[in-house]
Amino acid sequence: MFLMTGMKIGHARVSTNDQDLTAQRNALVALGVEEKLIFVDHGLTGANRMRPGLREAMAACRAGDTLVVTKLDRLARSLSDARDIADELTAKGVVLSLGGSTHDPTDPVGRLLFNVLGMVAEFEADLIRMRTREGMAVAKAKGG
Repeated sequence: MFLMTGMKIGHARVSTNDQDLTAQRNALVALGVEEKLIFVDHGLTGANRMRPGLREAMAACRAGDTLVVTKLDRLARSLSDARDIADELTAKGVVLSLGGSTHDPTDPVGRLLFNVLGMVAEFEADLIRMRTREGMAVAKAKGG
């Protein structure tokens, strides 16, 4: 089991410019992250790995630190991307905290739960894309 001994670095993300980061910021502060150590991506999807806030948060992490996100789907929207990020953090000696639960890559149950959460995030993203395509098709059919 990993011990959280260093600094807590936070990452928050919303997909559209209309969404608000307040709830995620408040949750990260409640999880022990200082406001100045919260890095954000506003208006960027989780499917896009080229997110400045995520890049800055990961660069700020050092061995012994903890990267804190409120939920796995705020970090990544695909299982492979979530695994890549978790592997990169583990290689640096950084702990990943998902809503206060520590991801332990050495624990078989922990790996299973991480993978299930990653699959759910990917499924949700797929549903959103499908609904968006359907909505666009309906709008096009109506002449809009």
